Amino acid sequence: MDRDEPGLGLEQEGGVAASVDAAGAARLPAGLRLGAVHLVVRDLERAIDWYRRALGLRLHARGQAEAALGDGEETVLVLHEDADARPPGRHAGLYHYALLFPSREELARAVARVAAARTPVEGASDHGTHEALYLPDADGNGIELAADRPRERWPRDFYASGPAPLDLESLLGTIAGEEPPAKVGRGLRVGHLHLHVGDLAQGLAFYRDLLGFELMADLGTAAFVAAGGYHHHLAFNTWRGRGLGPAPEHTIGLDHWTVRMPAADVARLRRRVETAGLAVQPVDGGFGVRDPWQIPVEFVAEAEAVG
Repeated sequence: MDRDEPGLGLEQEGGVAASVDAAGAARLPAGLRLGAVHLVVRDLERAIDWYRRALGLRLHARGQAEAALGDGEETVLVLHEDADARPPGRHAGLYHYALLFPSREELARAVARVAAARTPVEGASDHGTHEALYLPDADGNGIELAADRPRERWPRDFYASGPAPLDLESLLGTIAGEEPPAKVGRGLRVGHLHLHVGDLAQGLAFYRDLLGFELMADLGTAAFVAAGGYHHHLAFNTWRGRGLGPAPEHTIGLDHWTVRMPAADVARLRRRVETAGLAVQPVDGGFGVRDPWQIPVEFVAEAEAVG
Protein backbone atom coordinates (compact mmCIF):
# COMPACT_ATOMS: atom_id res chain seq x y z
CA MET A 1 0.00 0.00 0.00
CA ASP A 2 1.24 3.46 -0.87
CA ARG A 3 1.61 5.44 2.35
CA ASP A 4 0.90 8.65 0.38
CA GLU A 5 -2.60 7.52 -0.53
CA PRO A 6 -5.02 9.97 1.13
CA GLY A 7 -6.47 7.60 3.70
CA LEU A 8 -7.85 5.25 0.98
CA GLY A 9 -10.82 7.57 0.69
CA LEU A 10 -11.78 7.19 4.34
CA GLU A 11 -11.04 10.67 5.65
CA GLN A 12 -14.73 11.49 5.90
CA GLU A 13 -17.43 9.44 7.59
CA GLY A 14 -20.75 10.94 8.55
CA GLY A 15 -19.30 14.39 7.97
CA VAL A 16 -16.59 13.92 10.61
CA ALA A 17 -12.95 14.06 9.52
CA ALA A 18 -10.75 11.12 10.46
CA SER A 19 -7.28 11.81 11.84
CA VAL A 20 -4.68 12.08 9.07
CA ASP A 21 -0.96 12.78 9.11
CA ALA A 22 1.02 15.24 6.98
CA ALA A 23 1.28 12.67 4.16
CA GLY A 24 -2.50 12.21 4.12
CA ALA A 25 -2.49 8.70 5.60
CA ALA A 26 -5.22 7.91 8.11
CA ARG A 27 -4.06 7.64 11.71
CA LEU A 28 -5.44 5.79 14.71
CA PRO A 29 -7.19 7.91 17.36
CA ALA A 30 -5.05 9.45 20.07
CA GLY A 31 -7.23 8.05 22.83
CA LEU A 32 -6.96 4.40 21.94
CA ARG A 33 -5.75 1.96 24.56
CA LEU A 34 -4.75 -1.66 24.61
CA GLY A 35 -7.11 -4.33 25.86
CA ALA A 36 -6.39 -7.82 27.12
CA VAL A 37 -3.41 -9.85 25.94
CA HIS A 38 -4.26 -13.49 25.17
CA LEU A 39 -1.52 -16.03 25.84
CA VAL A 40 -1.12 -19.74 25.14
CA VAL A 41 0.12 -21.68 28.16
CA ARG A 42 0.74 -25.36 28.62
CA ASP A 43 -0.78 -25.87 32.09
CA LEU A 44 -3.62 -23.52 32.99
CA GLU A 45 -3.61 -24.26 36.72
CA ARG A 46 0.12 -23.66 36.99
CA ALA A 47 -0.16 -20.40 35.02
CA ILE A 48 -3.04 -19.10 37.14
CA ASP A 49 -1.17 -19.91 40.33
CA TRP A 50 1.95 -18.10 39.09
CA TYR A 51 0.11 -14.92 38.07
CA ARG A 52 -1.81 -14.79 41.34
CA ARG A 53 1.19 -15.53 43.55
CA ALA A 54 3.99 -13.63 41.75
CA LEU A 55 2.05 -10.66 40.35
CA GLY A 56 -1.00 -10.53 42.59
CA LEU A 57 -3.48 -10.63 39.70
CA ARG A 58 -7.09 -11.35 40.54
CA LEU A 59 -8.95 -14.22 38.88
CA HIS A 60 -11.96 -12.81 37.01
CA ALA A 61 -13.26 -15.95 35.31
CA ARG A 62 -12.24 -19.56 34.90
CA GLY A 63 -13.32 -22.06 32.27
CA GLN A 64 -12.16 -25.54 31.42
CA ALA A 65 -9.33 -24.35 29.19
CA GLU A 66 -9.06 -20.59 29.73
CA ALA A 67 -8.96 -18.01 32.48
CA ALA A 68 -9.22 -14.22 32.67
CA LEU A 69 -7.20 -12.19 35.16
CA GLY A 70 -6.84 -8.52 36.01
CA ASP A 71 -7.18 -5.94 38.77
CA GLY A 72 -10.72 -6.87 39.79
CA GLU A 73 -12.28 -4.41 37.35
CA GLU A 74 -10.60 -4.82 33.96
CA THR A 75 -9.22 -7.99 32.43
CA VAL A 76 -5.65 -7.51 31.25
CA LEU A 77 -4.76 -11.14 30.55
CA VAL A 78 -6.55 -14.19 29.18
CA LEU A 79 -4.78 -17.54 29.41
CA HIS A 80 -5.56 -20.33 26.93
CA GLU A 81 -4.42 -23.84 27.78
CA ASP A 82 -2.84 -26.04 25.11
CA ALA A 83 -1.33 -29.18 26.64
CA ASP A 84 0.51 -29.85 23.37
CA ALA A 85 2.12 -26.42 23.23
CA ARG A 86 5.90 -26.23 23.04
CA PRO A 87 8.31 -23.36 23.79
CA PRO A 88 8.83 -20.89 20.93
CA GLY A 89 11.79 -21.24 18.61
CA ARG A 90 13.24 -19.08 15.86
CA HIS A 91 10.04 -17.59 14.50
CA ALA A 92 7.88 -14.50 14.90
CA GLY A 93 5.88 -14.00 18.08
CA LEU A 94 5.88 -12.41 21.50
CA TYR A 95 8.97 -10.71 22.91
CA HIS A 96 7.11 -9.29 25.89
CA TYR A 97 3.94 -7.51 26.90
CA ALA A 98 3.79 -4.69 29.43
CA LEU A 99 1.53 -4.49 32.46
CA LEU A 100 1.22 -0.77 33.18
CA PHE A 101 0.68 0.30 36.78
CA PRO A 102 -1.12 3.58 37.55
CA SER A 103 1.63 4.97 39.79
CA ARG A 104 5.24 4.56 40.80
CA GLU A 105 4.07 3.30 44.18
CA GLU A 106 1.99 0.54 42.58
CA LEU A 107 4.99 -0.51 40.50
CA ALA A 108 7.08 -0.62 43.68
CA ARG A 109 4.47 -2.86 45.31
CA ALA A 110 4.60 -5.14 42.27
CA VAL A 111 8.40 -5.35 42.54
CA ALA A 112 8.07 -6.20 46.23
CA ARG A 113 5.57 -8.96 45.43
CA VAL A 114 7.93 -10.41 42.82
CA ALA A 115 10.76 -10.39 45.35
CA ALA A 116 8.60 -12.00 48.04
CA ALA A 117 7.63 -14.77 45.61
CA ARG A 118 11.34 -15.32 44.80
CA THR A 119 10.54 -14.95 41.11
CA PRO A 120 13.59 -14.68 38.82
CA VAL A 121 13.90 -11.40 36.90
CA GLU A 122 15.73 -10.74 33.63
CA GLY A 123 16.35 -7.00 33.83
CA ALA A 124 15.38 -3.61 35.21
CA SER A 125 15.56 -0.33 33.28
CA ASP A 126 14.75 3.36 33.41
CA HIS A 127 13.64 4.48 29.94
CA GLY A 128 13.07 8.11 30.86
CA THR A 129 9.44 7.82 29.82
CA HIS A 130 8.85 4.90 32.17
CA GLU A 131 10.49 2.60 34.68
CA ALA A 132 10.39 -1.15 34.09
CA LEU A 133 11.18 -4.58 35.47
CA TYR A 134 11.43 -7.59 33.13
CA LEU A 135 10.64 -11.21 33.95
CA PRO A 136 9.25 -14.40 32.39
CA ASP A 137 6.05 -16.09 33.50
CA ALA A 138 5.83 -19.79 34.34
CA ASP A 139 5.77 -20.67 30.62
CA GLY A 140 8.56 -18.29 29.65
CA ASN A 141 6.32 -15.55 28.21
CA GLY A 142 8.08 -12.21 28.59
CA ILE A 143 6.52 -9.58 30.84
CA GLU A 144 7.43 -5.97 31.52
CA LEU A 145 6.10 -4.41 34.72
CA ALA A 146 6.04 -0.66 34.12
CA ALA A 147 4.92 2.73 35.37
CA ASP A 148 4.92 5.84 33.19
CA ARG A 149 6.36 9.15 34.29
CA PRO A 150 4.15 12.20 33.71
CA ARG A 151 4.38 13.23 30.06
CA GLU A 152 5.79 16.64 30.92
CA ARG A 153 8.84 14.86 32.35
CA TRP A 154 9.49 12.67 29.31
CA PRO A 155 12.79 13.29 27.48
CA ARG A 156 12.48 15.35 24.30
CA ASP A 157 13.79 12.42 22.23
CA PHE A 158 12.61 9.18 23.82
CA TYR A 159 15.10 7.02 21.96
CA ALA A 160 18.18 9.25 21.69
CA SER A 161 20.10 6.95 24.01
CA GLY A 162 19.65 3.56 25.59
CA PRO A 163 17.91 2.99 28.92
CA ALA A 164 19.59 3.65 32.26
CA PRO A 165 19.64 1.12 35.09
CA LEU A 166 16.52 1.17 37.24
CA ASP A 167 17.06 2.87 40.60
CA LEU A 168 15.46 0.15 42.70
CA GLU A 169 16.35 1.88 45.96
CA SER A 170 14.51 5.02 44.92
CA LEU A 171 11.56 3.04 43.57
CA LEU A 172 11.14 0.89 46.67
CA GLY A 173 11.65 3.97 48.84
CA THR A 174 8.19 5.14 47.76
CA ILE A 175 6.67 2.34 49.88
CA ALA A 176 9.25 2.23 52.67
CA GLY A 177 7.92 0.58 55.82
CA GLU A 178 4.86 -0.75 54.01
CA GLU A 179 3.83 -4.38 53.75
CA PRO A 180 2.65 -4.66 50.12
CA PRO A 181 -0.81 -6.19 49.74
CA ALA A 182 -0.97 -9.64 48.20
CA LYS A 183 -3.31 -8.48 45.44
CA VAL A 184 -2.76 -5.85 42.79
CA GLY A 185 -4.57 -2.53 43.23
CA ARG A 186 -7.07 -1.01 40.83
CA GLY A 187 -5.92 0.75 37.68
CA LEU A 188 -3.72 -1.95 36.11
CA ARG A 189 -3.78 -1.86 32.31
CA VAL A 190 -1.88 -3.27 29.33
CA GLY A 191 0.67 -0.63 28.35
CA HIS A 192 2.30 -1.99 25.22
CA LEU A 193 3.28 -5.07 23.28
CA HIS A 194 6.67 -5.99 21.81
CA LEU A 195 6.99 -8.58 19.02
CA HIS A 196 9.64 -10.55 17.19
CA VAL A 197 9.12 -10.17 13.42
CA GLY A 198 10.99 -11.11 10.27
CA ASP A 199 11.36 -7.75 8.56
CA LEU A 200 11.13 -4.19 9.89
CA ALA A 201 9.96 -2.67 6.60
CA GLN A 202 7.12 -5.18 6.36
CA GLY A 203 6.18 -4.45 9.93
CA LEU A 204 6.05 -0.71 9.26
CA ALA A 205 4.04 -1.22 6.06
CA PHE A 206 1.41 -3.08 8.07
CA TYR A 207 1.34 -1.38 11.45
CA ARG A 208 2.14 2.19 10.38
CA ASP A 209 1.04 2.54 6.77
CA LEU A 210 -2.06 0.35 6.85
CA LEU A 211 -3.32 0.27 10.44
CA GLY A 212 -2.33 3.85 11.22
CA PHE A 213 0.07 3.77 14.16
CA GLU A 214 2.56 6.66 14.18
CA LEU A 215 6.27 5.91 13.99
CA MET A 216 8.02 7.04 17.16
CA ALA A 217 11.45 5.55 16.41
CA ASP A 218 13.19 3.31 13.89
CA LEU A 219 16.41 1.97 15.39
CA GLY A 220 17.34 -0.22 12.44
CA THR A 221 16.58 -3.53 14.14
CA ALA A 222 13.56 -2.37 16.16
CA ALA A 223 10.71 0.05 15.54
CA PHE A 224 8.37 1.72 18.03
CA VAL A 225 4.89 2.89 17.03
CA ALA A 226 2.05 4.52 18.93
CA ALA A 227 -1.04 6.70 18.82
CA GLY A 228 -1.41 10.16 20.32
CA GLY A 229 2.31 10.73 20.96
CA TYR A 230 2.65 7.89 23.48
CA HIS A 231 6.18 6.46 23.75
CA HIS A 232 4.94 3.21 22.20
CA HIS A 233 1.87 1.02 22.11
CA LEU A 234 3.73 -1.50 20.00
CA ALA A 235 7.33 -2.36 19.24
CA PHE A 236 8.70 -5.00 16.91
CA ASN A 237 12.24 -6.17 16.32
CA THR A 238 14.35 -8.50 14.17
CA TRP A 239 16.59 -9.62 17.04
CA ARG A 240 15.87 -13.29 16.33
CA GLY A 241 17.08 -12.71 12.79
CA ARG A 242 15.62 -11.45 9.53
CA GLY A 243 13.28 -13.62 7.53
CA LEU A 244 11.44 -15.22 10.45
CA GLY A 245 8.23 -17.02 9.58
CA PRO A 246 5.02 -17.47 11.57
CA ALA A 247 4.91 -19.52 14.75
CA PRO A 248 3.85 -23.14 14.21
CA GLU A 249 0.68 -24.52 15.76
CA HIS A 250 0.84 -25.53 19.40
CA THR A 251 3.39 -22.89 20.40
CA ILE A 252 3.53 -21.22 23.79
CA GLY A 253 3.23 -17.45 23.47
CA LEU A 254 0.88 -14.88 22.00
CA ASP A 255 -2.56 -16.00 20.85
CA HIS A 256 -3.70 -12.46 20.02
CA TRP A 257 -3.76 -8.92 21.38
CA THR A 258 -6.46 -6.26 21.42
CA VAL A 259 -6.84 -2.55 20.78
CA ARG A 260 -9.81 -0.60 22.15
CA MET A 261 -11.08 2.60 20.52
CA PRO A 262 -14.34 4.35 19.58
CA ALA A 263 -16.75 2.36 17.41
CA ALA A 264 -16.55 4.85 14.52
CA ASP A 265 -12.77 4.45 14.39
CA VAL A 266 -13.11 0.65 14.44
CA ALA A 267 -15.50 0.86 11.47
CA ARG A 268 -13.21 3.20 9.51
CA LEU A 269 -10.20 0.97 10.12
CA ARG A 270 -12.09 -2.14 9.10
CA ARG A 271 -13.03 -0.57 5.78
CA ARG A 272 -9.43 0.52 5.23
CA VAL A 273 -8.14 -3.00 5.91
CA GLU A 274 -10.75 -4.59 3.65
CA THR A 275 -10.02 -2.06 0.88
CA ALA A 276 -6.36 -3.12 1.09
CA GLY A 277 -7.47 -6.69 0.37
CA LEU A 278 -6.75 -8.25 3.75
CA ALA A 279 -9.08 -10.80 5.31
CA VAL A 280 -10.85 -9.73 8.49
CA GLN A 281 -12.37 -11.91 11.17
CA PRO A 282 -15.55 -10.60 12.82
CA VAL A 283 -15.31 -10.53 16.63
CA ASP A 284 -17.64 -9.18 19.29
CA GLY A 285 -17.55 -5.41 18.97
CA GLY A 286 -15.10 -5.25 16.08
CA PHE A 287 -12.82 -7.29 13.89
CA GLY A 288 -9.51 -9.11 13.82
CA VAL A 289 -6.74 -9.05 11.25
CA ARG A 290 -3.38 -10.85 10.98
CA ASP A 291 -0.03 -9.20 10.37
CA PRO A 292 2.49 -10.54 7.80
CA TRP A 293 3.59 -13.19 10.35
CA GLN A 294 0.02 -14.30 11.07
CA ILE A 295 -0.01 -12.61 14.49
CA PRO A 296 -3.64 -11.62 15.15
CA VAL A 297 -4.71 -8.26 16.53
CA GLU A 298 -8.34 -7.43 17.32
CA PHE A 299 -9.78 -3.91 17.19
CA VAL A 300 -12.88 -3.59 19.36
CA ALA A 301 -15.20 -0.75 20.25
CA GLU A 302 -14.64 0.97 23.57
CA ALA A 303 -17.74 1.19 25.74
CA GLU A 304 -19.33 4.62 25.60
CA ALA A 305 -19.11 6.70 28.78
CA VAL A 306 -22.45 7.14 30.56
CA GLY A 307 -23.53 10.39 32.22
